[in-house]
Amino acid sequence: MNEPVGLRELKKERTRETIAETAIRLFLAKGFDQVSVTEVAATAEVSRRTLFAYFPTKEDLVLQRFADHESEAARIVRSRPAGREPLEALREALLAALGQRDPNTGLTDDPEARAFFGMILDTESLAVRLTRYASRGIDALAEALREAGADPLVARLTAAQVLVVQHELAVMNHTCLTAGESADERHPEAVRAAERAFDLLSHGVGDKASGAPPAPQAEQVPRPH
Repeated sequence: MNEPVGLRELKKERTRETIAETAIRLFLAKGFDQVSVTEVAATAEVSRRTLFAYFPTKEDLVLQRFADHESEAARIVRSRPAGREPLEALREALLAALGQRDPNTGLTDDPEARAFFGMILDTESLAVRLTRYASRGIDALAEALREAGADPLVARLTAAQVLVVQHELAVMNHTCLTAGESADERHPEAVRAAERAFDLLSHGVGDKASGAPPAPQAEQVPRPH
């Protein structure tokens, strides 16, 4: 008798989670380059074929966490309150994440989360592979900004800048915590850095991200010769 579709999907999701959790645990304990896919599969009690059916590359075993969040910025823009500018919605979401000590902001005292972030930064193949996930996030955010009224060029450039800024802020926070600061000690400066970063973004792209017309420029008065 065939299993119901819902039960099969639940089992698949559990298998996927088991493989990913096993891989990350091994990578953090031994180092990403020191653990083979064969070891991950054996420890998770699945075949290599099953592992690759869920994760096409070794790097995907780690970066699947980012895949689950790659459209988060787009979701924030689409779900923002009426009248709220996209950049303001993204700013508020980042400040809230900092307040919650979200590991994605680099502002966390959780040892495993910090080790995970550091492993990605220190492993070249992971850093390179991460660019693919970042590109998909840019695509999603750019589409959301186009829906908000921005023209394609402005939408794409804004999306790229926002996601690069968020990543760099997270790296800055992680670096400070690695140097000995606690998340609580870093929080005020992390907020100031985020606020300044979004002020700079707003000054550069401003309301163009929502399709509003540019502010009129002052008329140039000819200089006398």
